[in-house]
Amino acid sequence: MADPTSTPTFSILLQRFFVEHLGHQRAVSPRTIAAYRDTFRLLLSFAEAEIGKAPTVLALVDLDAQFILNFLDHLENDRKNGARSRNARWAALRSFLKYAAHYDLTAIAVIQQALAIPMKRFDKPVLGYLSRPEMQAILEAPDPQTWAGQRDRALFSLMYNTGARVSEAIGLRVRDVVIDQTMVAHLHGKGRKERSVPLWRPTASLIRGWKRRLESAADDGFLFPNRSGEKDGAFECYAAPQACRCNCR
Repeated sequence: MADPTSTPTFSILLQRFFVEHLGHQRAVSPRTIAAYRDTFRLLLSFAEAEIGKAPTVLALVDLDAQFILNFLDHLENDRKNGARSRNARWAALRSFLKYAAHYDLTAIAVIQQALAIPMKRFDKPVLGYLSRPEMQAILEAPDPQTWAGQRDRALFSLMYNTGARVSEAIGLRVRDVVIDQTMVAHLHGKGRKERSVPLWRPTASLIRGWKRRLESAADDGFLFPNRSGEKDGAFECYAAPQACRCNCR
């Protein structure tokens, strides 16, 4: 019988990190878990090629600073990843190392040296913006005579009004947007963060008309559904095509 006080192996730590830490304790989004999972798939393949260790025999102390630097260089030079992708992969590894340090005291020195590796700096491009006429043209582009067009006009106006992410907007329930005297949208963001944003009168008017078009939609139904009444994932795919997994294109 295994000793419950013994130091867990790398494979056990990795499993606990995904199932217990990310899945239960932090309750991160499925998209974040998928990104972390892809990072470790790349890392495990690299470790097997670089130091000849299969995932089943890899140890936490193998992930020293030099190994991680070699892995990050591999991402940039061999896989042609940019600085943003490199930093995102390193952020996933850092999260795991910080978690693992609590359970494998023998690897603390190695982890401490690895965590000293900085994120790579890069030049951030100057953000562009649309003029008021250009923004108005986008808001008025959907055909208001059609079901989808009326939905999209209300959706675009709400996003412009509130600054909501696509995922936040399409995840709104009917009850989340109040158009009575208060006129406010209650948004549910990343990391279970919530915020309430006042609505402009034109936005509230569009949503009021759209709610009438929804007819008997329940309060817990999606405010901007597809024809089947479900969340319309196509909006997320077009906003973040690199993360699309549904072959919608």
